[in-house]
Amino acid sequence: MKSLNVILGLAVAMVFTGCVSKKQLAAVQAEYDNLKTEHAKLQSDYNDAKVRIAEYTSDSKSLAARLAEEQQRNKELKEAYAQLQRSYQNNVSEGNVNISKLVDEINASNKFIKQLVEAKSKSDSLNQALTNKLTRSLTREEMNDVDVQVLKGVVYISLADNMLYKSGSYEIGERAGETLAKIAKIIMDYKDYDVLVEGNTDNVPISQKNIRNNWDLSALRASSVVQALQNQYGVDPKRLTAAGRGEYNPVASNNSAAGKQRNRRTQIIITPKLDQFMDLIDEAPDQQ
Repeated sequence: MKSLNVILGLAVAMVFTGCVSKKQLAAVQAEYDNLKTEHAKLQSDYNDAKVRIAEYTSDSKSLAARLAEEQQRNKELKEAYAQLQRSYQNNVSEGNVNISKLVDEINASNKFIKQLVEAKSKSDSLNQALTNKLTRSLTREEMNDVDVQVLKGVVYISLADNMLYKSGSYEIGERAGETLAKIAKIIMDYKDYDVLVEGNTDNVPISQKNIRNNWDLSALRASSVVQALQNQYGVDPKRLTAAGRGEYNPVASNNSAAGKQRNRRTQIIITPKLDQFMDLIDEAPDQQ
């Protein structure tokens, strides 16, 4: 700015003294114009610099605020981490107790399972031995009217009604005596088993005096077998149960004579005593 004023002063002086030529005046004027343009550019750069300084100042304040925020966040994260660490240590201590308790429960469960497996194995072995012993004692002719099976740990001896009873009656015929004697001997040998005698009929309505329906007939037939096992063959009556299922437990269709014949049957069901299993259940580990 000072150079611009000096040049301007010199030009004025030269004009008033009258010692300047037009050529010199034009040169001075050109120099003046150049300096004026440079001055304007410098002024613009100065203004831009002021703006940038203001921006830098603002950014500096913003960075300081962000730094403070991050420092606070870092502090909060450290506190949260310390709390998690304390919680983890407490959980580890509690977890060790729970794991120890769980191991004890697993061991108790494994022991109980082992007892159940042993009991089932023993029951299966006895059932198989009972079945083999009975089938070996029966003649080929008897086996035509007797079916022996082991189903779900239970021995089923199914006797055809035409072998057991007099025609249309619930009284036991002479033909059944020898077969019942063999079955009674097996029952006597296996004293830890209970015996359920179950009567079954076909769906043909019964029409006899003092027998109302197939419920009565099936129950009377089961009762006849129970009393024969008790009175003639010495089986303890406390081990015996008589039940009638009428026509409602068929094993074949009643639409044919052969199917009806299969459904008219009496089953002697030999099962382990329930109190043995109840004792096992009582020994089961407590469930928490």
